[in-house]
Amino acid sequence: MTCAKRIVLSLLASATLLWGACAHAQTTEGVAALVNDEPITTVDVRNRMRLIIASTGMSQIDEGTLARIQDQALRGLIDEHLQLQAASEYDIEVSDGEITNSLLDLADRNGTTVDVIVQDLQNSGVDVSTLRHQLEAEIAWQIIVNGRYGSRIRISEQQIELALERLAASASQPQYRIFEMLFEVAGPGQEEQTIQRVITVMNQLQQGATFPELARQFSDAPSAANGGDIGWITASQLQPEVAAIMPQMRGQYEQSGGRGALSNPIEVPGGFMVIALVGARDGTTTLQYDLVQITVPTSAVTDATRANLTRELAADPSCSQAEAVSGRIAGAIYTPLGSIAADAVLPAIRDALQPLDEGENTGVLQSAVGLQALIVCDRAIAGPGVPTRDDLEGQLRGQQLSLLSRRWLRDLRRDSTVEIRN
Repeated sequence: MTCAKRIVLSLLASATLLWGACAHAQTTEGVAALVNDEPITTVDVRNRMRLIIASTGMSQIDEGTLARIQDQALRGLIDEHLQLQAASEYDIEVSDGEITNSLLDLADRNGTTVDVIVQDLQNSGVDVSTLRHQLEAEIAWQIIVNGRYGSRIRISEQQIELALERLAASASQPQYRIFEMLFEVAGPGQEEQTIQRVITVMNQLQQGATFPELARQFSDAPSAANGGDIGWITASQLQPEVAAIMPQMRGQYEQSGGRGALSNPIEVPGGFMVIALVGARDGTTTLQYDLVQITVPTSAVTDATRANLTRELAADPSCSQAEAVSGRIAGAIYTPLGSIAADAVLPAIRDALQPLDEGENTGVLQSAVGLQALIVCDRAIAGPGVPTRDDLEGQLRGQQLSLLSRRWLRDLRRDSTVEIRN
């Protein structure tokens, strides 16, 4: 047995004695808290503490850290009771098979097997039922959140187009593989408690605990279920406070030889964030246009041809009309350019194309060959990992569901009767 594990077990034994001593002062022996008159036992709290310690690989746990782990364990159990109580109001029951499937997914994400997870928990004195209860609450909450809000969420074509525009604008930006943890300030007067949670996590990260498992147990972000993994993302998709430190984070990442970089706590609206940068790459996507071009060679440029071209373009001709337009202008040449990357055209033309949507044109451009105009037949992002419209719709839907989920849980905390026994 390692020294760290002996310390952990010793401290947990001390915690058990402390809980036992407190039990005499409690109205109901062995009750740590009541959530709408439903008890959370001291045994529940100790088992959750053991689960947090075992799954995160925590080490060098002093009594102050243990107290904060106890607070986190109790906080998590209270939220899970609220979630399961809400699920029961909708007659939602999670089957053993669903929990087992979730356990299999958890094992797969961690590159291991359920048997190994169960054995590791048993070696740490944790019954697998503690983990299964946590997974049950996650599944039940996901079901009722989808049931309550899923049919109400409507993702419009305009929202998808705006997302595509943001993606197009950031197509050549660096991309970052990020893990996140969010620590919400639950309400007025709770900031110090939140800061202590952040301190606990930062200390354990510095001592070698794993970021994904700490995120799973401590983070308030929807990504906690995935260990905080939010995948590849550009700075423009991050909160401004986080985006501002990305150049510094990338520098640390490169200095580490690609081993990763860890941020200090970042204050964001409603709480604090900690992020881990585990991958960085230059933009691998490009903005791709399908274009047709109308050119009036220098030899054919007159005041009349310039005026005619300007007038024709003001009517916003489609790509299918472009050839007919060029036929009405003396000396004009119609050229279908086909698919072309934004970075393959001259900067002046790229700037003119940048704000345009399908069916729009650049207007009259002066060039070395005379007058030019380009009409956008199609505009798309190309490259590895580029989301489809369906993917973007799913992402936008997920973001809205996550926001509504967090608001609902905050309302449940506010409207419920939670009595914590000392």
